[in-house]
Amino acid sequence: MLAERRRALILDVIARHGSASVAELARRLKVSRETIRRDLLRLEADNKLAKTHGGALALGAVEPAVADRMKVNIAGKRAIARAAAETVADGASVILDCGTTALCLAEILVARRRLTILTNDLEVAGRLAGRNDNKVFLLGGELAGNQSATFGRDATAMLAGHLADMAFVSPAVVSDHPWLMDYTREAAALHEAMIAQARAVVLLVDGTKFGRTAPARVAAFEHAHTLITDVDPPAARLRALKTIAGKVVVAK
Repeated sequence: MLAERRRALILDVIARHGSASVAELARRLKVSRETIRRDLLRLEADNKLAKTHGGALALGAVEPAVADRMKVNIAGKRAIARAAAETVADGASVILDCGTTALCLAEILVARRRLTILTNDLEVAGRLAGRNDNKVFLLGGELAGNQSATFGRDATAMLAGHLADMAFVSPAVVSDHPWLMDYTREAAALHEAMIAQARAVVLLVDGTKFGRTAPARVAAFEHAHTLITDVDPPAARLRALKTIAGKVVVAK
């Protein structure tokens, strides 16, 4: 394949998905990772993408709006939510992340009683507040308009005053390193705080998040206990995921 054609295909993949890892591009285009790395360097020099550690982003890439994400793999997200809900008992204290999978989980948790919920998601808070003797704490911070969620120092500072039974965390992507990654440093910092402030940590990762990359790495992911996904990972990816979470559950 000619280099010009290959680079056009790289740009097409990144334009459609927002990001891609070197490993994913190498698999798609059936070339070596070194070839992909050289292509990414050339495309970055031409100001056509932003290179990151292990991959590349579309220029100006941001987390898609909630309304757009609700149209993507909603059946898989609901399956993940059902599996996650089975671990939540009445009376539990729960940190619940923002996003579409978290919203699917909140819709199931309306049947639980006496929950204490800490969340940065306005829609999640609205689903669970005022029901079945629940207590809902909305984390403060700057409101991200495309997500209906709060981020920043105020949100992480508020979390520091609470210790929850469980945290359900949904990072933007899971790279091939494997790392949990987010589109902003503020989102990554909040996820780190969520992981730190819970006795048990469950990662909610639908299949569209694998093999991609984003600018900010989420540290302390090794404290996660379970990763729930909706796809059967290949053997190599499954082994890698178990370095993030000791238990990997595939929800159907």
